[in-house]
Amino acid sequence: MSASEGPSKVEFKIEESGRKLKKAEVDFMRLIEQQNLQRVQKLQRQRRNNKLTGIALGGTVLGIYLYSMLSVKQEKFLDDFEEPVKLEVENKAL
Repeated sequence: MSASEGPSKVEFKIEESGRKLKKAEVDFMRLIEQQNLQRVQKLQRQRRNNKLTGIALGGTVLGIYLYSMLSVKQEKFLDDFEEPVKLEVENKAL
């Protein structure tokens, strides 16, 4: 299979028995489809909420990091600090 051909399609052969579905079977299929749709919507909502939570937490962490970097840059009290001059005292023996 070369790259220019693309993915091959899988063909399914459906046997037509000619039998029509009963009303109960159709109703059951609709019920299952409805439950599946609700499940998918719940998962999509949950995925969206997870993404929003991740973005909020990431933004908070980034904000705290940037704030701490900015506040460290603004600290000037150590720049003006001068080390006191040491006085040498001679010990005189009595």
